[in-house]
Amino acid sequence: MADIPLLELKGITKRFPGVIANDHVDFELVKGEVHALLGENGAGKSTLMNILYGLYHPDEGEVRLDGKRVRIDSPRAAIDLGIGMVHQHFMLIPVMTVAENIVLGVEPHSGPFLNIDAAEKRVRDLSERFGLAVRPEALIESISVGMQQRVEILKALYRGAEILILDEPTAVLTPQEAEELFEIIRSLQAEGKSIVFITHKLGEVLAIADRVTVLRRGKTIETVPREGATEEGLARLMVGREVLLRVDKTPAQPGDPLLTVEDLRVFDERHLEAVRGVSLEVRAGEIVGIAGVDGNGQSELVEAITGLRRPESGRVVAVGEDITNEGARDSLEAGVGHIPEDRQRRGLVLDFTLAENIALKDYCEEPDSKWGWLYPKRLVARAKRLLTEFDVRGGGPQTLAASLSGGNQQKVVVAREVSRDPRILVAAQPTRGLDVGAIEFVHRRLVAERDEGRAILLVSFELDEILSLSDRILVMYEGRVVGEYSPDVSEEELGIAMTGGGREVAA
Repeated sequence: MADIPLLELKGITKRFPGVIANDHVDFELVKGEVHALLGENGAGKSTLMNILYGLYHPDEGEVRLDGKRVRIDSPRAAIDLGIGMVHQHFMLIPVMTVAENIVLGVEPHSGPFLNIDAAEKRVRDLSERFGLAVRPEALIESISVGMQQRVEILKALYRGAEILILDEPTAVLTPQEAEELFEIIRSLQAEGKSIVFITHKLGEVLAIADRVTVLRRGKTIETVPREGATEEGLARLMVGREVLLRVDKTPAQPGDPLLTVEDLRVFDERHLEAVRGVSLEVRAGEIVGIAGVDGNGQSELVEAITGLRRPESGRVVAVGEDITNEGARDSLEAGVGHIPEDRQRRGLVLDFTLAENIALKDYCEEPDSKWGWLYPKRLVARAKRLLTEFDVRGGGPQTLAASLSGGNQQKVVVAREVSRDPRILVAAQPTRGLDVGAIEFVHRRLVAERDEGRAILLVSFELDEILSLSDRILVMYEGRVVGEYSPDVSEEELGIAMTGGGREVAA
């Protein structure tokens, strides 16, 4: 590694109204290394990298590249300096092809015309060079989330990026896709690229990073080498206290069934059968986990249970009431709470304040309203209490949801759903995008809800989460339940079932 860092951020400070997002932060990147930027939700990780990419301007501090001070006042300036960024939420046009998205704005021409053949060849060459395995002619809307992320990486490489910023790159990936991403990162590193890896996942840091810089509440806490680092030690640096990395719970005391699904069949948007005769039940006082690779019918099953999608056939019974063909409001009134897997599309109205988002499901009832009149002060008071209880950082009741980090947006959704005291809680990817401290908090709340007699249906792509929280585990594969397991099952056995090798459970 060179004596002079390739990149230096010195004394970076960024203030927003009521918040100091970065407080004299120092960070450096050496050529050819993977440097992880680790911290809780709202610690200032993304803000710091948005400054490096020219999306924000620092109030204080400086950026140095190859030892020379540079001014980065726009993404174009960052790109011209060889800095590329892959955002947590992708910026792709679904109806365009991979190649069209990658070359957008820097299209190759043959005379006055777009030379799509040259674009596809260049994209294919880059894809093969870095082991990305992307088809240039494929439509974005037809490829997986993991493949879309590869397109974003290719987009940066196409523009000549030598420094690549990956912002929470595994937040939307399955475990298999995450491991494939790590292989891609290693190939980029072998080609001399330098990578900033923003994350809150401790295992990923130990798997991929050369060094780790920890931020806490906007300040640099420490930079440590991967050698000798442990999950427990990194968690302590992140949170400032000891963190329980396992779920502490007593054996379940199940009661009567509160949620019953019978021979449910559900079609997806393409009118293909996504859920194929699923039957299950969740009893009061237990957590039933659904494991499976993304795209095997879990999303459609959750949507049918929560009234967001009408099933083709079968029954859904919640607390003794048949809600099969009812809508989301009827599901809600029957006692079903829902933490959706996509917080931005299903969980929040981003242009609403946090107080308004927390009141979304109860605004038409007392004490939020009476005789058609809203009581804004009551909404704000309730939001203030819940934001404190669930440790939501980055704003107050009047803050727009869009301005929060992804993890804090997730906390708002969890706060709203849990505080409504549902009889049944459907939790789909409840800790997606959360840091280790927030995950600990959410896990404790889910166990507490179970112990209060709630029936909890947990859908998660994180096997650790399924194994540590569930009292019973169901595996879905190609729209069917193919196995039921106790929580002491091995990851290997679950993995076999998730790929279609398990024993099928009769519907």
